[in-house]
Amino acid sequence: MISRYVKGRVAVYIDAANVYYSCKDLEWKIDYKKLLDYLRRETNLVQISFYTATDPDSVRQQKFLDFLEINGYRVRSKKVKFIKTPTDAKPEHGFHKGNLDIELALDAWDEAEGFDTFVLVSGDGDFAELIRRLKKRGKWCLVMSSKGHVAKELVQEAKFLDFKKLRDEIAK
Repeated sequence: MISRYVKGRVAVYIDAANVYYSCKDLEWKIDYKKLLDYLRRETNLVQISFYTATDPDSVRQQKFLDFLEINGYRVRSKKVKFIKTPTDAKPEHGFHKGNLDIELALDAWDEAEGFDTFVLVSGDGDFAELIRRLKKRGKWCLVMSSKGHVAKELVQEAKFLDFKKLRDEIAK
C-alpha cells in the first residue's frame, strides 16, 4: 500500500509522542519491528529515525530504545523536563514535556539530499512548513497518522496514510 505514495530513496521520521497519542485512541499499538520490516519490504528505505523524550530512570524505556537501535532505527532523544504549573505554588503540580519537533525538522532539512521521499509519522501541524519547504526542493512527502490526530495543514500539504489501513501489517 505505501509503495504507491513514495518514490526513490525513502527516509522516515517518527514523532514518538504524537504516535503514542494516536495509538491510544486507536486502542492498539504499533509493533516497531513489524513497521520496520514493512517499510523495508515496500520501499527503498534508507533511514528511519525515532524522536522521543526520555526518562533516565526508566529501565523499560531504555530497553525499548536499545531494541530500536539494534534493529536499525536512529534514536534521537532528550531528557523529559518537568514544567511547574505557574499558578500553582505546589512543586509537585505541573506536567512533563519533551518536545523534539525542532530536532526532527532540522535533521530532515539537513539530510534531504539523501532521500527522495520524506515520510513523517506524526499528525502535528507544526511540520506543515517543513513539508512545504521539502516539496520546493523536489521531495515527495507522505504523512502517516490517524484520523483525529492529523492536522488539516498536513493533509493539505502531503499525501496522508491512515494507520488503520496498515493495521494488519504493523499492529502488535
